[in-house]
Amino acid sequence: MSTTVCQVMGFIVSSLGVAGCMVSTAMDMWSTQDLYDNPVTAVFQYQGLWRSCVRQSSGFTECRPYFTILGLPAMFQAVRALMIVGIVLGILGLLVCIFALKCVRIGSMEDSAKANMTLTSGIMFIVAGLCAITGVSVFANMLVTNFWMSTANMYQGMQNVQNRYTFGSALFVGWVAGGLALVGGIMMCLACRGLIPEESRYKAVSYNASGRNISYRTGPYKVGSGYEPETKSRKGAGYEEAARSEDGRRSYPSKYDYV
Repeated sequence: MSTTVCQVMGFIVSSLGVAGCMVSTAMDMWSTQDLYDNPVTAVFQYQGLWRSCVRQSSGFTECRPYFTILGLPAMFQAVRALMIVGIVLGILGLLVCIFALKCVRIGSMEDSAKANMTLTSGIMFIVAGLCAITGVSVFANMLVTNFWMSTANMYQGMQNVQNRYTFGSALFVGWVAGGLALVGGIMMCLACRGLIPEESRYKAVSYNASGRNISYRTGPYKVGSGYEPETKSRKGAGYEEAARSEDGRRSYPSKYDYV
């Protein structure tokens, strides 16, 4: 029961994480204009991964997409790629996880196959979460660098100072979504251990006698067999005395001692 609960909870948490990554990637507020020095302004600017927008005090908003790819910074394109890879891996992980759920029966699928599919989906969720967290962190690092560079230029008295940008709401959504996907992937990997069938540690081994059963008596030695005559003649009268070795131990007769 605990395995099923862990698997279902991992699926739900991972689904929320993947959905959050998609929402974060589509949002326009990755960076917003800093209004610390100018709280009253007629124009408010914010940018996303796909377009930049301007909102006027009247409420009118105009957005313009990025029509170029080569003109964008390399780190900006890397953030795009990381978010897209995270979304694709998350969607594939959800598809695999649906068929791997223990409560879903598809034909005669064994638990070992479900365990492998659960582990695969968990790894996909973990990688998707890491991609989302890495992409958002790289973009945040770019904002911090540009912010302090703009601040330094402002303190130096330069006239043409660009607008400073700070963290937007999309960054926080991306961090939370990446964390949820990462936690959901870990839960799926833990649920995989409960789906693996338990194997016996000790294997039963049967031992069979290689030869015929031979019964020994304290008297004259005789091999019992159902295919031989009951009595056989022996060589010499002192056979019993010859059966002892020099050190006093008794040696057993072999099959060549009989006639």
